Amino acid sequence: MINSSIIGSEITLSYYISLNMKTKPTQPPSPFSCSYSPQVPELLQQLGCTIALSTYQAGKVVLLSSQDGEKLVQLPRTFHKPMGIALKGNRMALATKDEVVVLVNSSGLAAHYPAKPGVYDALFMPRATYYTGQVDIHDLEWGKDNLYAVNTSFSCICTIDDQYSFTPYWKPSFISSLSHEDRCHLNGMAMEDGLPRYATAFNDGDERQSWREQVTKTGVLIDIPSGEIISKGLAMPHSPRLYDGALYLLLSATGELVKVDRESGKYEVVTRLNGFVRGFGKCGDYVFIGLSKLRKNSSTFAKLPMSHQAQLAGVTIVHLPTGAIVGQIHYQASVDEIYDVRVLEGIQRPNMMNTYKPDHKLGLSIPDKTYWALTTQKE
Repeated sequence: MINSSIIGSEITLSYYISLNMKTKPTQPPSPFSCSYSPQVPELLQQLGCTIALSTYQAGKVVLLSSQDGEKLVQLPRTFHKPMGIALKGNRMALATKDEVVVLVNSSGLAAHYPAKPGVYDALFMPRATYYTGQVDIHDLEWGKDNLYAVNTSFSCICTIDDQYSFTPYWKPSFISSLSHEDRCHLNGMAMEDGLPRYATAFNDGDERQSWREQVTKTGVLIDIPSGEIISKGLAMPHSPRLYDGALYLLLSATGELVKVDRESGKYEVVTRLNGFVRGFGKCGDYVFIGLSKLRKNSSTFAKLPMSHQAQLAGVTIVHLPTGAIVGQIHYQASVDEIYDVRVLEGIQRPNMMNTYKPDHKLGLSIPDKTYWALTTQKE
């Protein structure tokens, strides 16, 4: 078992241990302890990026960064059931249990962060909160004019603003009316030209939670402008993404990353992972895919053929052009289920604050200056 040291709320992870190690630990693992393949810190440093993942099960957003290309350091921040993460420019939006929180990066505040001046190159500060109510928002994306969300409870894609809990933007043609019934488990959304283009759902039913009956066999991919279902029979599709004009998505129930032909709806498997996959982001030629353990007491997860195999949670790094797995991060403690994975490009050591402690009120930013209140802080 690896050793990890906790400094404030930041965790510096020790070096790699074989992911296939059979030896049982002599003591319980430290919170958020994980193992990782040795090339991961070097790859993150070369790409100049940081991994951001949300785990609703642990109630955290975790930032994973390289430390000098040799070790990983991670920063967990508490949020109430965090799900979808949206990134655009210096802004981040985070879907939580009943709110959407908008954070903005201030490099000026980061450079003079009182607890560790000169350490961070980014600091995401809370700047707005939208009170949506419990509508089970999954994917979240910034568009050209709006913040779009997949509203799973109401089976629609909506926009988030300061006028309503949410404003419906689009619903599948097979959904007869908006109702708080999670009829088809609409969950994923891919953007094109600043607007939602594709959506994923677990079925095309129009009754309360109709998707549960054959959850591994009835998933659909929908073309939003036409309303047409372009692919059926998908195994729990999640996380559709458009990269360089190509459409990718994850089939969670089979552990596959697939590339979908946008005309025919047929797909080819890019790579297969031994687990439940959900959430992924891209940097350069590499994609970072979330891997979750399956809840043994879940009636939905129990139906999956891989239910006895999916016992690892973490992030798998895949070289997209070849489908080769080039790195893995596996958690031994704290993190069991991951929803979203995004990549903070051009950011190598970020910090992030939430609204649960008053510290975020001490950092002020205006268009050309930043200020920290003159008071003693703890990270």
